[in-house]
This record gives sequence, C-alpha cells and structure tokens, in this order.
Amino acid sequence: MPGIDKLPIEETLEDSPQTRSLLGVFEEDAAAISSYINQLYQAMRRIYDAQNELSAATHLTSKLLKEYEKQRFPLGGDDEVMSSTLQQFAKVIDELSSCHAVLSTQLADAMMFPITQFKERDLKEILTLKEVFQIASNDHDTAINRYSRLSKRRENEKVKYEVTEDVYTSKKKQHQTMMHYFCALNTLQYKKKIAMLEPLLGYMQAQISFFKMGSENLPEQLEEFLTNIGTSVQNVRREMDSEVETMQQTIEDLEVASDPLYLPDPDTTKFPVHRNLTRKAGYLNSRNKTGLVSSSWDRQFYFTQGGNLMSQARGDVAGGLVMDIDNCSVMAVDCEDRRYCFQITSFDGKKLVFILIIWICTINNISKQIYLSENPEEIAARVNQSALEAVTPSPSFQQRHESMRQSWPQTARTNSSGSLGSESAALSALSLDSLVAPDTPIQFDIISPVSEDQPGQAKASGQLGRRTNPFGESGGKKSETEDSILHQLFIVRFLGSMEVKSDESPDVVYETMRQILAARAIHNIFRMTESHLLVSCDCLKLIDPQTQVTRLRFPLPSVVLYATHQENKRLFGFVLRSSGERVESHTTSVCYIFESNNEGEKVLPCYLHLFQI
Repeated sequence: MPGIDKLPIEETLEDSPQTRSLLGVFEEDAAAISSYINQLYQAMRRIYDAQNELSAATHLTSKLLKEYEKQRFPLGGDDEVMSSTLQQFAKVIDELSSCHAVLSTQLADAMMFPITQFKERDLKEILTLKEVFQIASNDHDTAINRYSRLSKRRENEKVKYEVTEDVYTSKKKQHQTMMHYFCALNTLQYKKKIAMLEPLLGYMQAQISFFKMGSENLPEQLEEFLTNIGTSVQNVRREMDSEVETMQQTIEDLEVASDPLYLPDPDTTKFPVHRNLTRKAGYLNSRNKTGLVSSSWDRQFYFTQGGNLMSQARGDVAGGLVMDIDNCSVMAVDCEDRRYCFQITSFDGKKLVFILIIWICTINNISKQIYLSENPEEIAARVNQSALEAVTPSPSFQQRHESMRQSWPQTARTNSSGSLGSESAALSALSLDSLVAPDTPIQFDIISPVSEDQPGQAKASGQLGRRTNPFGESGGKKSETEDSILHQLFIVRFLGSMEVKSDESPDVVYETMRQILAARAIHNIFRMTESHLLVSCDCLKLIDPQTQVTRLRFPLPSVVLYATHQENKRLFGFVLRSSGERVESHTTSVCYIFESNNEGEKVLPCYLHLFQI
C-alpha cells in the first residue's frame, strides 16, 4: 500500500496557519470517511437483515412443506406423488435452513461487528476530540487577548499573575488536545482501511463456508431429483398451455353462440324451447306474501332433483326442498306486475308463483314421473308429441268429431300392435288411454254444441245469439227455463274441452285437466275467456258478461259427471253425454274444464241440489 499521510505532531505547539490548513484537509477527509462508512454500514446491515429473514423464511417454508400432507384441500388433496415430492423438498430445504442460520451468525461476527465498532467508537472519538480542541483553542485565544490588554503604566501584580496563569493553562490544554487530535486523525487513515476490508473479508469467508456446508450436507442424488422435477414442471406447463388454449377457444365459441341469449326475451324461432327435459336449473323470481295483500318477488336459484323442486341461496353448499312436484299441476297465470308467470300447485295444496315460462314443460314432465323411466327424455318427447298432435286448430265441433272418428281405427291399430316395448307401455300408462285417447283434439275456444250438433233445436228455441238475463228476468216472452228462480251465478274461465272415452270415474276429469293444462303450456296459450256460469234447475249456461249472450248451454240431465281438481280447488270440470248425429246408437262424452274465481267445490253442491230438484 502507498504511504499514509500524517499531521505533524511536532508543530502543534507552534500552531501555525500552515498547520491549521493541513488540519482542515484531514478534517474534511474524516467527514467524507464518516459519510461513506455510514452508507456502507447501511448496505451491510441490509445484507445481515436479509440473511436473517432468509433463514427464518427458509425454516418456515420447510415447516409448511412438511404440513402439506395434513392439509385437507377440496380438490386434489389425495395426490400422493405431490405429497412425497414436497416431503423431499422439505428435507432439503431444512438442511439449507440450518446452513442459513450458521451464515447469519458468521455475518454478525465477521462483518457487522468490525464496521459497527469503527462507526460507533472511532468516528465518534474523532468528533469528540474535534469539539474539545475547538473549545481549547477558543479558550487560548481569549486568554491571549486578555493578556495583551494588560496596562503598562499600572501594573497590578495580582491581575498580571491571574492572566499569566490563564494563558499558561489554556496554552497547555490546547497543545495537549491538539496532539491527541492529530494522533487520532493520523490513526484514522489506517483504521478506515481496516474498517472497510475486514467486514468484506468476513462476508466472503462466511459465504464460502456456507457453500461448503451446502455441498457437504446436500445428498448426491439431489441433482437427479431436481432434473426429474424440472421435467415434470415443463410437462405440466405444456399441459396447462394446451388447456388454456382450449378454454380460450371454448370461451370464444360460447361468446358467439350466447350473444343472442343475453337478451331477456331471446328469439324462440332461433332458439326453440326444449320441451322434453326432465331436469331443469336456473334463477327464478318467486312471489312471497309480505302482508295480507302485499307481496314481493325474490330472485333465487332453483333446480329439480328427482320429483322435488329445490332452491339454493348464493354461497350455500347445498339446496333445500321447496316442494314435492310429483303429481303436481303447473299452469301459466296472469300477474299485474310481472310477465311470463306460472304457478305450481302440489298435491298438498301448496302454491308457488314463478317467472319464466320455460320451466312449465320440465315440471309437467316431472309431475308425470317420467324421470323414473330408463329413457326419460325419449318418453318425454313422445308424450309431448302426443300433446302436440292432440291440439288441432279445428274451428268447429263437427270437424273435430269427424277427425276423431277417422282417428279411432288408427288408434285401435296402434294399441293392438303391441310392438312398442316397455317404453310404449310406460307411455300408455302415463297417458291413461283407458280414459282419454292420446290423439284426441283439444278445443280451446268456446263453440256452442247446440249450434252445430243440434241446429234445428237451436233455431227453434232461439237460444244461440240471444241476450239472456242471468237472473231469470226478461221484458219479453218467458220460456220455461227463464221462469225458473232456482239458479246461481259463478264467474269462470274456459280452459278447454276434449272428447273422453269414459264418464264413470272422476279420473276422467283429472286426466283431461292435466292434458289441457299441458297443451296450453306447450303451445303458450295463456288467454282465457271469462264468462258467467249460470246453474239453474234444468241446465248450465255459459253467458258473456258483456253482452249477456248465451255462449253454451248444457242440459242438466246430460251432465253425467262433475269433479274438482284434487289440489287446485279452483279448477273443475264436468262430462256432457250426448247422442251422435249420424249414428243413433253411438253416444259421445265431452269433458269441459273451467277455472273459477271461487273454489270449484262450491259449484258442485249447487249442481247436485238443482239436479235432485
């Protein structure tokens, strides 16, 4: 190393300006050393703190890897290969953690201790001596000034002695302090080199020792193990990239296909309703009563599970039972504050009103217990196809009867072939062929049977198209029926009618109700004509509430069967038996289905009472 610059201690007594100038250079160098050493100390402190943090983090990582097999992950928690691999990593990292702990101790002793001693002891000593020298120099200057002001004419021995003694003391103090200060500054030139080189030497030696411990403690098979793990990671990465590409393509395809479905009312011509479902899930708005007359709509996720309708709140793990929809009835209803509403009525009378009409077909299929068969969607398709073929836009009863008579032989041949197998047998049982023929048309509009089947009687009696007072009061000529005072009026809505094969059991009415409601749901027929049903002692009249015109007239002796729905008591129906026009010995039975504002059971006692009279 080159020579070390020094301050001349021999010249401290003289305290010349040159000496003071040279002292200023050494003081400036000491300040620069102090600033640089502070920065170097902060850097080394960060290394030491980082090493301590690395040692603690490595130990924590090893601990967490060991606890992996104790974790219970919802997905992939039983991967034994992953568990054994992480255990192997934990063992290696635990060894590294021990090495890091040793390295932290060596850095504290060999790197941080020397530079801390230089910073806290040597540099502070220089600052302290500088302050003491500055005070001593100022005191000497003050004493010299006082001595120089002694009067030559008036000599006071006592004052002169005091001033002389003060000069002696201050000069001695300045000289001694200056010598020690010069000595500390000269020593600093050596210490600054030691203070920078010794911590670096300790750091390097600690790192070399750390690497040696790592190479000695780590197993020889570690390199092969790491190579195998690296290959596995690359394979997983390639698989992930391929899966991400597939998912991105799926997302693009779904975005294009689902764009029209974002609309609240998608075009049914482009996206037809699937009517053969036996399972359905999605969000529905259900109506809940909040008071005697007030109600609110709550949006919740609903799904079908077997014969049950379930609901599940967002965030719940599992759903809860809402109602049993086996043998339930479902129909579209009109709501003042919502569109596309339907109502489900269970076998125990529980009712729920929802929004979204697509659910009706699925719930109808579930109510028939089609989901219990081996091929539920195929059977549902056949049942719905039968319902579609059963609904014909025939404008009159005459055309409907002719189409039915033409379909009887074909139906008989179909039933006698016996080649449909187990699925055909299940379908036959579900359609109740013994009660209602599967190809029977359904009449949704009100067409008077009197005007078509008995035209002569209608013209003679003048029943069709005539205004009738529902309370038996008329200003003109009164007939025998109009003179009757035994009558009762009900507000009803006509749902539909169809010919039945039997009129001896209420099951005929129940099955007719089911087929008519299902057909209305399938064909989105929601409008129902409201009328007044007048029950008198000799007939049932369906009267237009606006014009008071009799729409239909049913002779009471021809009404052979009456029944209300088992769950929805507002639904009722009756069977009308009449003789055929072309075949005198052949009689036909037609079932009419209505919905009343009141319970249908209130119409039944009135009908029986009047019939007995």
